[in-house]
Amino acid sequence: MTDDKAFRVGGQNLADRLTGALPALTRAVIEELVARLTAYRLMPGEELAGDISRVIEQNLRSFVGVLRSKTLPTAAEVAFLRESAARRAEEGIPIEVVLTAYHVGIQVTWDTTTADARPEDLADVMAVNALLLRYLELVTPAVAAGYLAQQQSISGDEYSARQSLLAALLGGEPAQAAADQAGLRLPPSYLVVAFGFGAHPDETSADVDPLVAARRKLRRLRAELERQVREPMLTSLTTDGGLALLPERDRPWLDGVVREMARAAAVPVTAGVVVTEPDGVAAAAPCARRILAVARTFGRAPGVYRLDDVVLEYQLSCPSEARDRLAEMLEPLADKADLLDTLRAYLRLGDRRTTAAQLHVHPNTVDYRLRRVQALTGLDPTSTADVTLLGAAVVARAAD
Repeated sequence: MTDDKAFRVGGQNLADRLTGALPALTRAVIEELVARLTAYRLMPGEELAGDISRVIEQNLRSFVGVLRSKTLPTAAEVAFLRESAARRAEEGIPIEVVLTAYHVGIQVTWDTTTADARPEDLADVMAVNALLLRYLELVTPAVAAGYLAQQQSISGDEYSARQSLLAALLGGEPAQAAADQAGLRLPPSYLVVAFGFGAHPDETSADVDPLVAARRKLRRLRAELERQVREPMLTSLTTDGGLALLPERDRPWLDGVVREMARAAAVPVTAGVVVTEPDGVAAAAPCARRILAVARTFGRAPGVYRLDDVVLEYQLSCPSEARDRLAEMLEPLADKADLLDTLRAYLRLGDRRTTAAQLHVHPNTVDYRLRRVQALTGLDPTSTADVTLLGAAVVARAAD
C-alpha cells in the first residue's frame, strides 16, 4: 500500500469507521476498565461518565487522527493527556493503574479494528499495529511525566515554602523571611478562613472507594478556590476542611467564593472568617475555627460566618460558671427529647401552630409539651420574661 492510501479493514475506511463508532467504543473502554481495574470500578459514576469518558474519547479521536495523517499526535493532544494524568495524581490513583488504563484502551481499540479483518487486509492491519505501538510509545511517557510532575508540585519546593510561611504566621513568628523565600508579598490584611466540608454522597456509597471520592471532592474544592481567588494564598486543607489565608476582600466576594466551591464539589461548605493583619493570624485562626464550630454545632446553614453572626452562641459556648448554670436549667428535660425538640422549635418559630406543623403534631400537643417544660423547669416558654433565658439555656446546653 502507498502512503496516500487510507487504511481499510473489512472493506471499510478504518478512520471513518472508528469515528462513527466513537461513543460505543468509549463505552466499551470504560466497561473494560471497570471490569479489569478495581480503582476504576470504585470510581464515582459521575467521574466515569464525565472526566474519564472525555479523556477516553479524546484519546480515541487522537488515534483516529493518527490513522488519517499517518503521523503521531500533536503537542496539544499530548498536553491534554498530561493534564488528565495530573488529575489522577491529585485523586491518588496509583500511576501503574493510570498507565494500565491506556494499554487497556489500546487493546479494546485493536480488537475493534481487527474484528472484521480479511486476509487481503494483512498489510493495512500490520501498518496499523505499527502505528498503535508508536502511539503508545509516545503517550506512555507523556502520561507518566504529567502524573509525576503533579506529584512533585504537591510536595515540591514552592509548596514547602508556602507551608513554611503559613506555619510562621500561625505560630506568631516573624514571617517576612518566610514570605521572601516563598516569593510572596505579605498583604496588609488576611481573611483567615476556617473551612468545613460536608461529605459527598459518593463517600458513603458502597460501590465507590471512599478515599478516591473524598480526594476528588478535595481536588474540586481546591481548584475552584484557586480559580476564584486568582491571587497567592496559603492553605492547609483536608477532605473535611482546614484553613486558608486569603487576601482581604469584601464579604459578598467571600460569600460568592464559598458558594462556588460548594457548587463545584457538590458538597455543603461552611466557613468561619476573621479579618486580621499578618501579625494577628496566630490569634485569629483559633477564633475562625471556633466560629466555624459554633455555626455547625447550632445548625446554621452552610455559608460564611463572622463573629457578629454567631456572637451569642460564641459567647455562650465559652466555658464559664454562667454557661454551666444556664445548661443546668434544662437538666430536668435531659431524658425527654420530645420536650426539648418542641422547646427548640417553639423558641425558633415563635408560634404554636407553625411549631406543630414542623413537628407533625397537633397544636394541642405543643401546648401540652410547653406546659410540661414550665412545670419541670419553672420557666414559661410563652412568657416574654422567660423566653430570653430559655433561649440562652438551649444554646448553653448545646455547647456543653
